[in-house]
Amino acid sequence: MHLNEGWLSAAEHCPSPNFNQRPANQVPRLLVIHNISLPPEKFGGGYIQDFFLNRLDPSVDPYFATIATLQVSAHLLIERTGQLVQFVSFDQRAWHAGQSEYAGCGNCNDFSIGIELEGADHTPYTEQQYQQLARVTAALIDYYPAMTPEHITGHEDIAPGRKTDPGPAFNREHFNRLLTMERQG
Repeated sequence: MHLNEGWLSAAEHCPSPNFNQRPANQVPRLLVIHNISLPPEKFGGGYIQDFFLNRLDPSVDPYFATIATLQVSAHLLIERTGQLVQFVSFDQRAWHAGQSEYAGCGNCNDFSIGIELEGADHTPYTEQQYQQLARVTAALIDYYPAMTPEHITGHEDIAPGRKTDPGPAFNREHFNRLLTMERQG
């Protein structure tokens, strides 16, 4: 996978307004894996894109009325089909982690990349998603020297008690095997 100025060439680009510059001397060194489905536990429909682009229609679903005014984003979404949609350059600070801490450092947005898997905590992810996540992760590790396989975590790990994603349905062992194979080429 090729990156140009923090954008994946293999992804559909849907630039979100919900980002800003990373603080001085902060580079991506942590990968945070999330899940998202809109409405909850329903897939497809383009609502995730609408949410990250601040155009979610609150009249479509009662749940949307509770989140439509939030301004959040992730760097990348991996849909159930494996399709990649990028919202923020990996060089920029996406608003994905919220109040968070990793290895004693707070505000993980400053130094992390957030990847959303279209899914839910208890719904198995697709093989296409695992394959794409491994490919993207290998490319990010190659592109950002401070990022290593040891610095990959779930949202639940950096915001315990507040977040539960990617949840028990995420097979970390399978992902780690695929990542190892991808990096060995």
